[in-house]
Amino acid sequence: MPPRPPGALPGRRRRRRGGVGGGPADAGGPDVTGEPGGRVAVVDCGTNTTRLLVVDAAGGEVLRTERVTGLGRGLFDTGRLAPDAIARVVVVLAEFADTMRGLGVAECRAVATSAAREAANGDEFLAAAAHALGRRCELLSEHDEARYGFVGATAALAPPPSGPVLVVDIGGGSTEFVYGRAGDAEPEAWCSVPLGSVRGTEEFVRSDPPQAEELSAAISVVREHLDDVERLLPNVRDAARLVGVAGTVSTVAAVELGLADFDPARVDNFVLTRAAAEDVFRTLATEPLAARRLNPGLHPDRAPVIVAGCAILVAVMR
Repeated sequence: MPPRPPGALPGRRRRRRGGVGGGPADAGGPDVTGEPGGRVAVVDCGTNTTRLLVVDAAGGEVLRTERVTGLGRGLFDTGRLAPDAIARVVVVLAEFADTMRGLGVAECRAVATSAAREAANGDEFLAAAAHALGRRCELLSEHDEARYGFVGATAALAPPPSGPVLVVDIGGGSTEFVYGRAGDAEPEAWCSVPLGSVRGTEEFVRSDPPQAEELSAAISVVREHLDDVERLLPNVRDAARLVGVAGTVSTVAAVELGLADFDPARVDNFVLTRAAAEDVFRTLATEPLAARRLNPGLHPDRAPVIVAGCAILVAVMR
């Protein structure tokens, strides 16, 4: 099945295009390999979160850190990245650049995703990011975002899955659904839809705490997009395992575990049941923002957008 061209479906908001394995990848920058013995870093400028990962020559993790920077706040109302949002990310990127210099990083790949792809002034952000980092910031294609998320999510699954895997990456502005077999460098099929924690908050969550009708509207729109996902990925229900990645899923897992301090070792490979996800959703959705920020496992800066993210997660799991 070829990628669906962008366009509007009757009576619905525009969906982002998807693709099915076998076609060429969208153009992108080269994968980075560090100098022998050198450390390598990746910087990810997402719609809600800016992340830094540093590994050594053997692939061992040296540092993993993130900041909730809200690059996409206001984007879905105005079509542009706000100056203060760009400034927040630039401050963090300058901090990351200092950190990388201190750690002796030999090579770095910096990427931006959904917010920078959609914004009318995305190039302005990429230039500001490059200046702060002292190196190019690449605009990652939807295809590459889906592929890298899949490879990273399935590289260390325990126990190894016996059949195909569906990886769901709930971001701030888009959600990727990627289907394939763990260990493959290229998934069998993927699609990207305009669902995200920041986007959903700006479109639907206007009250504090959210009103029932706001949550119902959010889940209804998610279900419409899931109909598209099933059309684009007809084998999606054959997946032997559902794997969730990114901030929403890891936060829900951390809240379920009651982690006062986030611990990747406990969150990675944690089995989150539908009942547990629904319970966390009900708890967070019925609390005002001030109380929601106090939940163990939930970073206070993520509290404003977590309810919309949870709505996507529970709709998928249902």
